[in-house]
Amino acid sequence: MRYAIGECIDGHYQVEGVLGQGGFGETYRALNTSTGQTVVLKVPQVAIMGDLSTYNRYRREIEIGQCLDHPGLQRLLPDARVDFMVLEYVDGESLRSYLRAHAPLPVDQVLTIARQLAETLQYVHDQGVIHRDLKPENILITRDGCVKLADFGIALRLASRRLTFNHLSNAVGTPDYMAPEQVRGERGDQRTDVYALGVVLYELLTGRVPYPADDVLEAMTRKVQTEPPLVRRTRPDVPPQLEAVVYRALRRRPGQRYATMAELGHDLGHLDAVTIPAYQPDIPPPRPVGDLPPWRTSVPLFLILFGALAALGVLAQLAHGGAPH
Repeated sequence: MRYAIGECIDGHYQVEGVLGQGGFGETYRALNTSTGQTVVLKVPQVAIMGDLSTYNRYRREIEIGQCLDHPGLQRLLPDARVDFMVLEYVDGESLRSYLRAHAPLPVDQVLTIARQLAETLQYVHDQGVIHRDLKPENILITRDGCVKLADFGIALRLASRRLTFNHLSNAVGTPDYMAPEQVRGERGDQRTDVYALGVVLYELLTGRVPYPADDVLEAMTRKVQTEPPLVRRTRPDVPPQLEAVVYRALRRRPGQRYATMAELGHDLGHLDAVTIPAYQPDIPPPRPVGDLPPWRTSVPLFLILFGALAALGVLAQLAHGGAPH
């Protein structure tokens, strides 16, 4: 069900505008007529809420939101219920919108944004929660430059039971920002978020993601098989120490990345102390002439399934739309 501007929801939430529409549902800016507070309403589609895994994900997002309280997060307000969530309204825009107008960003601004995100994500990890869908659409920038992380729709608690592959719960994400272990269908941990922040850093500095490709399977294959490309090939003015930080965050093997957001945040704040490693080339392994394309022989069966579902539009139904403001 979609609501019109001026319509009241639950008697005291008056819709003022539509913020986003997606396969999961709609988000609205609304006025709480009882308090005078502007809020965001996140309203899931009734049809897909009949799916048990989707309903459980929605309930998990509420439960996670209720246990998180940090100035770097878009807060879940107490009035959340089965048929909609009530969120803090952030007066600003998404990082995606900001990048469309300003990318690539100055190095100092990139560092300011990244340090805020690293601090916020360390808090989230300290609560035993992994975001798993860090991307510019889920990052909000206020008019005074503060950064807020939003949308915990596919987040998980590390202490929770492992969800089954039948629900695709471990594989949901946004391909450009998914860590290699997510591509392989693994559950991931805080280093999965480290990888995603590395992708965001790369995009802030260069205006593009590390593995741009029209073919999603090709991009994910390169992500699994090759080391990340280097920032300074696209943006030579970036300090080599900052390139080293991005490179370490983007390593395809989790054990070679920063173990925590605190470590990543420390290096972002102390670039002079960062060691510059000997980089490995970001080229795919050689393929014999006449051999099958790499994705036909080396990509897990999951990736083929992922591509098929994407083509059918199922992923758009499972995943959220743009982040609410």
